[in-house]
Amino acid sequence: MKKILLLLAAFALFAAQLNAQAGKAPAYPLITHNTYFSIWSFGDTLNASTTKHWSGKDQPLIGLIKVDGATYRFMGKEPLYYKTLIPAADEAQWSAAYTETAGDWMDTGYDDTKWKSGTAPFSDDKQLAQTLWTSKDIWVRRKFNFYNTDVNRLVLKLYHDDNVEVYLNGEKIYNTTGWTSDFKLIPLKEKIKNKLRQGANVLAIHCANTAGGAYLDAGLVDETKPRANDILLAKQKSFVVNATQTIYNFKCVGIDLQVTFTSPVLMDNLALFSRPVSYISYKVKANDGRSHDVKVFLSASSNIAVNNPSQEVRANKYTASGLSILKAGTVAQPVLKKKGDDLRIDWGYMYVAVPNSKNTTQYITTQEDALGSFIAKNNPAAVNKGKQLSLNTILNFNSVGTAPVEKFVELGYDDLYSVQYFGQNLKPWWKTDTKQTIEKQLSLAATVYSSVMKKCDSFNKSMYADALTAGGKHYADLCVLAYRQSIAAHQLLKSPKGEILFLSKENFSNGSINTVDVTYPSAPLYLIYNPHLLEGMLNGIFQYCESSSWAHNFAAHDLGTYPLANGQTYGENMPVEESGNMIILTAAIVKAEGNANYAKKHWKTLTKWAAYLSINGLDPGNQLCTDDFAGHLARNANLSVKAIVALGAYADMASKLGKKAEAKNYRNFARDAAGKWQSLAQAGDHYSLVFGSKDSWSQKYNLVWDKVLGLQLFPPAVYKTEINYYLTKQNTFGLALDSRKTYTKSDWILWTATLADNPKDFKALIDPVYKYATETPTRVPLSDWHETTDGKMVGFQARSVVGGYFMKLLETKWMR
Repeated sequence: MKKILLLLAAFALFAAQLNAQAGKAPAYPLITHNTYFSIWSFGDTLNASTTKHWSGKDQPLIGLIKVDGATYRFMGKEPLYYKTLIPAADEAQWSAAYTETAGDWMDTGYDDTKWKSGTAPFSDDKQLAQTLWTSKDIWVRRKFNFYNTDVNRLVLKLYHDDNVEVYLNGEKIYNTTGWTSDFKLIPLKEKIKNKLRQGANVLAIHCANTAGGAYLDAGLVDETKPRANDILLAKQKSFVVNATQTIYNFKCVGIDLQVTFTSPVLMDNLALFSRPVSYISYKVKANDGRSHDVKVFLSASSNIAVNNPSQEVRANKYTASGLSILKAGTVAQPVLKKKGDDLRIDWGYMYVAVPNSKNTTQYITTQEDALGSFIAKNNPAAVNKGKQLSLNTILNFNSVGTAPVEKFVELGYDDLYSVQYFGQNLKPWWKTDTKQTIEKQLSLAATVYSSVMKKCDSFNKSMYADALTAGGKHYADLCVLAYRQSIAAHQLLKSPKGEILFLSKENFSNGSINTVDVTYPSAPLYLIYNPHLLEGMLNGIFQYCESSSWAHNFAAHDLGTYPLANGQTYGENMPVEESGNMIILTAAIVKAEGNANYAKKHWKTLTKWAAYLSINGLDPGNQLCTDDFAGHLARNANLSVKAIVALGAYADMASKLGKKAEAKNYRNFARDAAGKWQSLAQAGDHYSLVFGSKDSWSQKYNLVWDKVLGLQLFPPAVYKTEINYYLTKQNTFGLALDSRKTYTKSDWILWTATLADNPKDFKALIDPVYKYATETPTRVPLSDWHETTDGKMVGFQARSVVGGYFMKLLETKWMR
């Protein structure tokens, strides 16, 4: 009987390995290479909405399949099209009368002759503004002539920071409190369209800057009538997400279609890992025992290569290395000219490539003409320059029966230069071989397609099986959701010194590049699969802090604002936080690599930071730390843990380097500090958020490194006390970050759960996170900052920190 049970258990594990997949996500990764080349589906059904960049801007991929002449849409949704009536400043300069004090300013007949004249946009940012606006309020009156009677749907195009009210010919058409970080298209009520007059009109706007930056720009556009296309919807039967793939299955009359998106980001092969090429694979077979004529169509929007759709692009078709290739990029090519968060790349070129074949057709149209060109077989005029173009590919499967037939398309991106690093523009890692071109990368990707797909399948299964063993099915599913997202928030490069750089962007936050307290939670994923990538996250910070540009005895916060890594731009230092992070992560690299070479290389700097922590770490002053969303804290108990663990990690590295006296001194200091911490943070049945406040509590996730690195500074009873208390404080969608608010950070919950000494408690802590990930109403790439009461995103999305979900797997591998 025992033997039978063991066999059943082995079979169950084998079945789980085959089922190496997650079945639900807030959003689904399709193309995932770096922060600029990152395309997602924001819903459970691939053909229910337009595909988007992780930031939420449309980057349409549209997929159609024609079966015996009937056309079905299986991917994306035809985007809305707009005709400009009066342009905003992203399309053409416009001027208006403006003032910073006003009376009945919205009326058509108001006398604004004494107002100033200015050109949009109006902003307090000297680099962005055409007219500088630095006061709290601004009133703008834009006069324009209009002679168009055929408006389908009037839409206000508005970019405002902050509160705004808008009038058309004296009637209020829109008002809102808050701000936008880009243009928002606001459909107006039908009756407002009738307020447009033939001839002279006035668009009057008041904007109030309540905090932060100031910005105002506006225009009017017409949402054109949708074109009547005879398109059916393919029925989506299922979908799964693996570590490197997202797979959809569809049914049409007579044909089953499987569509697989593969980004082969396998960390054991940096040449493959850095290649900016994804595959879209199509597998078709008859589902009724008959043969059918099948064609598959892909429309890839040139929006993938622009920051804003109003930018003009140039596209062309050519052949190279056995491939048919479509290429598109902006006419302007402003290489590394922008920095910030809510931005998309507008330099370099996107590529759609297929192996040369008489069964393949490629051509370029406007987006509006793309679908009709396939459905009606019309021949639109050749296009190679314009706005919102479509790179179109038709794969002719010919007659398809019950035997599956597979074809693939490649999507690639050559960003020319990826990052500016201390004044020098760096090419991506794959270009470190100066003989490489994107055409060679696309050709190689086509040649090794079959072997790459096998490698991805093997990794998907092994990663899932390992995570399943470490933490159970819900844990394994969370790791699957985290894998590509974390990777795609980085860019891999080589520094001028020849060192590896793996630089993150702080997505949907402030856009910092190489933020240390983003690297820290991301680290477990890379420690497992390639610790050299973690070196690539630390190397830039070490170089900066070891240069004359950094004058502090603690670690920097960041290297700049993405993609310009020229030195810290964040306005506030985090001395204990970042110094502790850097020491702990260096110790983790030492453990992962089995030698202390990396620590030896930076020992002087690590020693300086350790000295700082020995003075300032045990009882930290009022300073910023990574989870101070509810405000700064002095005497932060979790921050103190980080400093103590960092000093213990420093002692461990000193011992490995043969520095016995130093190791002993710091080891004793850290052990003594851990004892003092227990007294300072003691709050009865738990440990407090801040020293001296027994009615407060917080997640002590920094303790996990004491356990994972085997430092043994804190007794296991401390972990157990905290875990037992946390289990009494959980909400529907997880454990709050601390006693001040009900929101949380899911990466920290996964670290906290790893402190549990049994699978039951671990599962109890991560199951609500799984519930959040699969039931959140916020449909964006996984947010790591969410509300535990209703599962809604509080802030952040698509960030690399979800690499921290792998902490339990790291612990399992290191403690075998």
